[in-house]
Order: sequence, then structure tokens, then C-alpha cells
Amino acid sequence: MTIGTKIAWDDTVLPFQLDNCDMRGRVARLDGVLSGILRQHNYPPQVEALVAEMALLTALIGQTIKLRWKLSLQVQSKGPVRMIATDYYAPEKEGDPARIRAYASFDAERVTDPSPGAQIGQGYFAILIDQGKGTAPYQGITPLTGTTLAQCAEAYFAQSEQLPTRFALRFGRSTEPGVPEHWRAGGIMLQHMPKASPYASGGGSGEGGLLAAADLVDGDEGEAWNRLNFHLDTVEELELIGPAVAPTDLLVRLFHEEAPRIFDAQPVRFGCTCSEERVRQSLSIYSAKDIEKMTTDEGTVTADCQFCGAHYVLDPASVGFEAKHD
Repeated sequence: MTIGTKIAWDDTVLPFQLDNCDMRGRVARLDGVLSGILRQHNYPPQVEALVAEMALLTALIGQTIKLRWKLSLQVQSKGPVRMIATDYYAPEKEGDPARIRAYASFDAERVTDPSPGAQIGQGYFAILIDQGKGTAPYQGITPLTGTTLAQCAEAYFAQSEQLPTRFALRFGRSTEPGVPEHWRAGGIMLQHMPKASPYASGGGSGEGGLLAAADLVDGDEGEAWNRLNFHLDTVEELELIGPAVAPTDLLVRLFHEEAPRIFDAQPVRFGCTCSEERVRQSLSIYSAKDIEKMTTDEGTVTADCQFCGAHYVLDPASVGFEAKHD
């Protein structure tokens, strides 16, 4: 895949609403965000693809949360990739960019199949929303289903939120002469507007009896949902990640009959919240004996951020719950 240089709509999420059929959605394009996430690690290509897909899902889903809230996506798996974790930090104030970070843990010796989907085994997909101090975080969990993370997210929304949801995602490496090879991603999220659903109980048509989007709509709504999915199936890779088609033009091409209403784009950036103070807080649960076991031959306690690769070197006398702080 060969893509041009930085594009105006890179690293943005564009929300929209389809007024003629009670649907909403987002269009996302990630470039620098993925570079920030992936350059910190030496992931195999299959794992890079999964992290890119998860970051794209996080951008599309996270755009709806309120200022200063945090959204986290997590996959826990018995496959070669044990875990993928992402965080989306909503802007501190209107006009600021949102921030995304992500990382994966995996068993390198088990990553042998070239397919990214083969790296995920049995497990669960979770979404957590932290509204800040003084509130209880929201958490929803569903089993992993399908062959892609996008299908897992669709199953989550159908089962846990009872919202028909569809993702069309594309991601891959950009190979342009004179420019370092890097990952790019683009996608569309389509979702029925929330409503009181009569499908709250009973089995569904999805894998293992889980609810699927088709179980949540019928009649005119079902016809509209099928029609929009038909149009979404026509989207091409270069329309989602290439330089020629702006997100606004793509929405008009796909959904012009549904009266798309487009809102302000949300910029997103790679960003991590780690700090020496947070490392100290995380070590404050350990006793002096525990800290002694963590101390290196050089007489220091070290910690690395899984998300951004930051390396912290601390005096062992200054950490742990028995440390004396000024």
C-alpha cells in the first residue's frame, strides 16, 4: 500500500448522523497516533495489526465520551496474544485533542500463524468508562466472538448495550519512497440510535447464542439497517485510508439518501499519562522486603511504562509503603 504524506483529516474522528433513518456514526483516520503507539515496541506484524485495529476501534468508540472522561478497551485471550489494552482520554477542554495509547502482551514463540485473527483465542472483550474521582467506573464484558476485533466489538454492543453496530475498518503499512514505512488506519462506525429495546432477554442468532445486530431491528428499521450495511460493504480501502477522498465526501457517496448531518471533527493524538509520581503510587503497596527483591545490582528500582516505553529509575528508599516521604 502506497499513501501520500500527511493529510488534513489524518488523526481525526468525524461524527455524523443520518437523519432519515435514525442512525449515527463516526469516520476515523489514524496515522501519527499509530506511529506513536507502535514505534515504542518491536511487535511482530500480526500483533501490530491487532494493536492498530484496537486503536482504531478505540478512536471510533471513544469519541462519544464526555470531557475529562477515560474510556478503556481490553481484550484478554488464551491465544498467542494474551492481552491488548487501550486508553482513550477525552479532551480536557473543548478544542483540545483526545489522546490514545495502547499496548499488547504476547507469547512470541506462539506467534507463528501469519493471520492476525489466529493470535486471539478464547477470552473476553471489555469496555470500561471512568468518569473521574467520586464515581464508580462502568464496565461491560462479553466473550470474544468472530475472527476480528471489529466483530468482537459489534457483538459487545449487541449483547451488552443492545445497540446494532457495524464497523468497516482498513489498516496496513504505508510504503512510500523516502518516507519510513509506517501503519495507517481508517474506519467507519455505524450505530442505531439508542432506544428502549424489547430484546433484553432470550438467546440471539450470534455465536454461542449471543445477540447480533440483526436481532435488534425489524420492520422498517431492519430494512434501513440492511440497506446501510449494503452501502457500507461497497467502501474501498483507499477511500478509508488514502489521500483522495475526504471523510465528508465518503459519507455523501455512501449515505446521500439518508441525509447525513456532519459535526465538528475531533483531533486525536498519541499520549501517555505515566509519570514518576504514578510509578511511586503503584509501588506504594509494597513493603521494604518486597522493594528489596525488586532492587537491581546497581542499587535502584526500575520500572518501564508498557504504553510508551518510558524508563524510570528510583531510589529504593523512596518507594514502598514503609518509605518516609518528606
